[in-house]
Parts: sequence; C-alpha cells; structure tokens
Amino acid sequence: MSKIKKFPLKLAKYLENSKTKHKILIHKTVYTAYDVAATMGKKLNEIAKTLLVAADKDYYLAILPADHNLDFKKLSQLMGKVAGKKIKVVKIPGEEVMEKLLKIKAGAMSAFGSFHKLPVIMEKKLSETKKAIFSSGSFNHSVEMAVKDFVKLEKAVLGSFGVKKK
Repeated sequence: MSKIKKFPLKLAKYLENSKTKHKILIHKTVYTAYDVAATMGKKLNEIAKTLLVAADKDYYLAILPADHNLDFKKLSQLMGKVAGKKIKVVKIPGEEVMEKLLKIKAGAMSAFGSFHKLPVIMEKKLSETKKAIFSSGSFNHSVEMAVKDFVKLEKAVLGSFGVKKK
C-alpha cells in the first residue's frame, strides 16, 4: 500500500472548474519549500512559499519565492493599502490557528487562497518566473502552473514584501 495520500479532491475540483492549465506533481513527503525544491530538482525561486499571515484580525495568504524571507514592515504597508486602513500588527499565527480557521493539518497550507476564502498577496519577484510550483495542501503533491495564471485565478495582489535570503 502506498504511503502517498491522494491529491485533495476539493482542490482538484476547484482547479478543474477554473479551467486553468496546471499540472499535479506527485512527490515524496515534504514539509518545507526547500524540501520541495530539492525533491523536484528545481531552483528555490521557482517554488512558491505560502504563509498564513494575520493582519490585525484579518487573515491573508502571502506567497513569495522560497529564496525570500518576509519583510513584515513592507507587508504591513501593502496590506494596509489593500485593506484601506492602517495595519497595526502583522504576524504569522500559530499552527493551531491554521487548523481551527482553515480546518487543515498544521503545515498543509494550500497556496490557493480563494479556495480557503482568503485574499492572496504575492511578492512581485515571483511573477518574474514563468512557471512555479505551488503548495496544494498535501505533503505529497504540488501544483505547477504559469505564475500569470495563478495571479489571475487567485486575483492576487502583487507587491514588494520579500527580502532575498543571503
């Protein structure tokens, strides 16, 4: 019996219904964007890292290349523009929030915010990449698609809030 679980059915239907060209990738169990890059033989800037971010009492998905870290000050400014108000506190909530809010296993975050009814904010440097690999909410599957198609599908707000790792 294979240890690899099936691709999340609800996400599969969401992607099929969107008619967005994508490819489901099956791989060994991975927990980080670094692991995805190593497993898939891809560069870190081709892997979309997904973070659940709390901005005051609202939640967003922040997507950035795996070779970037989050700049909380820049993200706060961008989220303030999106929300039309000054954001006081931006933080990454604990895994229990992810489990309770989204009803998913800790660490099993999908990059598809509209699937979770969350707005998506994406680091514009990722949009310089033609194709990227996005998390599916499964530790054994990822979704490869054109970044421009992801932006269109998720109505992602592009901005500069990532800092390249040294």
